[in-house]
Parts: sequence; structure tokens; C-alpha cells
Amino acid sequence: MKQLHTYLFFISILITGYFYGQEEPKVSVKDTLPPSEKYGFRAGVDLGRLIRTAVDDNYSGFEIVGDYRFYKKFYLAAEIGNESLIRDEENINTKGSGSYARVGIDYNIYDNWYGMQNSIYVGLRYGFSTFDQTLNDYSIFTSTDYFGPNQITGSIKSDGLNASWIELVLGIKVELISNLYLGANVSLRSLVSEKKPDRFDNLYIPGFGRTNDYSSIGVGYGYSISYLIPFFKKRK
Repeated sequence: MKQLHTYLFFISILITGYFYGQEEPKVSVKDTLPPSEKYGFRAGVDLGRLIRTAVDDNYSGFEIVGDYRFYKKFYLAAEIGNESLIRDEENINTKGSGSYARVGIDYNIYDNWYGMQNSIYVGLRYGFSTFDQTLNDYSIFTSTDYFGPNQITGSIKSDGLNASWIELVLGIKVELISNLYLGANVSLRSLVSEKKPDRFDNLYIPGFGRTNDYSSIGVGYGYSISYLIPFFKKRK
């Protein structure tokens, strides 16, 4: 997994370098009016989840991403997906799987050069997930190893679980060719509500990520490729 995170980190660096490495197009005297900007629906998939599914036997996931530009620098945004992860820890093995949705708004803080439609954005999301947890096996803690490890292997499944959270997003989107965008983002998440199994805690919440006993804060990242379907154009 360290190699996967390293690869994704370098992908984000390349995207950022491409974004800032573009030269500002020269504007002729004839271009007295600002260019028209596209308004429409942009949809795609999360590449990070597809890559992780291919290389990590304990994980599978798929996410559809989309946004709609409704006013100048403002976008309605959403992500819908499905995830499954096996957490194999020293004394416990669990599996969490389910579906999720995140909806919110993005604001583009980047002033594009002439004729360009890239973005550096900040966003706010509300996330909701429905899922199940399966406790595959666990070891009971004892203060002595005299009797050997006491491992319980009978699986316990809890379904009908749910959780909600809010998250702050920072990301970029670069237009590679006409209407085709490559993006990267990171997010900081905070749990709002959580329904737990009766006999153990949620160790993984689809759409939110891993949880722990010390904090309700989580982090996430994404790499997307998407296509813009223009509905109409407006001048600045």
C-alpha cells in the first residue's frame, strides 16, 4: 500500500506541475471581448479506487463523480460509490462494505487565463453511508500466554448500519483536451452520526474511510477523470 500511495502522490505532483506550467496564451488586439465560458454537467470516475481495487486484494471500490456549474465560480458537486475493505489487524479481522453518497458545493478560487477553464477549488460536502460489518475472527486479550492465544473464529455480521459526516475538500481540475478533465483532491472529514454493531465498533465506513477510538476525524483523497457536457456558454 505504501507503493500505491507513493504512485498517487506523484500523480498529484504531475497534475499540479502541468497546471502551473502552462503558459498564458497571448491575446491579440482583436480579442476585445472575454471568451465565452462553458456551463454544463461534468461526470466521470475516481481513478484512485480503480487502481486500488486492481492492486489490493483486501479492497474493492467504484465511485462516480459529477458536478454542475450553476453560477460563475460555483458548482454543485456529488460523489456516489460502493466500497468493501477487509481490515486484518493483529488481534481482529473485520470486513466493512456498503454504498455511500456525498453532496455539496465547490467554489473555484482560481482566476483562469484567457480561454482556459481549469480550477483550484474548495468545497463542502455532506456524506451518508449505509453498510454492514462482519467480524471474521478476533483474539481475546489475556495477561499471560500460558494457555496460548484465545482466538474466536465464528463470524458475526451486523447489517443495516449507517453513518453521516461533513467534509472539507481541496482540489484541482485540469482540462487535458477539450472537455476532458483530470482531477485530484484531498478532504478532511468529521463524523456527525454513526450506528454501531452491538458487540464491536465500526472499523471501516464506506465513503468515510477507516475509524479509530481516538478521534472522529478522517482524511481522504481522490483522483478523477471526467468529461464535460456543455449545455450553454456565457461570457464573464
